[in-house]
Amino acid sequence: MYNIWLIGGAALSAIAALLHVLIVWGGAPWYRFFGAGEDMASAAAAGQLYPAVVTLCIALVLSAWAAYALAGAGVLTALPRQKAALVAITAIYLMRGLAILPLLVFASQQATPFLVWSSLICLGYGIVHLIGVAQVWTRL
Repeated sequence: MYNIWLIGGAALSAIAALLHVLIVWGGAPWYRFFGAGEDMASAAAAGQLYPAVVTLCIALVLSAWAAYALAGAGVLTALPRQKAALVAITAIYLMRGLAILPLLVFASQQATPFLVWSSLICLGYGIVHLIGVAQVWTRL
């Protein structure tokens, strides 16, 4: 009786969380490769803590989102404010995915491949969550 879509959403969030941890481990080249910007990459290269703290905080949030998706799927026991959290998580993924549209319409020259790909990935994550949340809505 587990919801496969939310289990998939949990796996996607967990993969993203792990990737953020690996970026900290990989240092400046990984920050550059994954499009974090030259300021973050340079700060990481200089040994500053800021990039690692920010990136690990993102990983922590993504891990919490994975836990909420697993709880919504029925794999874990219910978490506090589960319904509201799953709606918010889904909305954030969808909005992040769709946020590229105004840029593509009004300033397409500024739409880097990283922005396009990361938007498509977030949109995919959001759709997976949306399907899962819709399927379990009445029991949340």
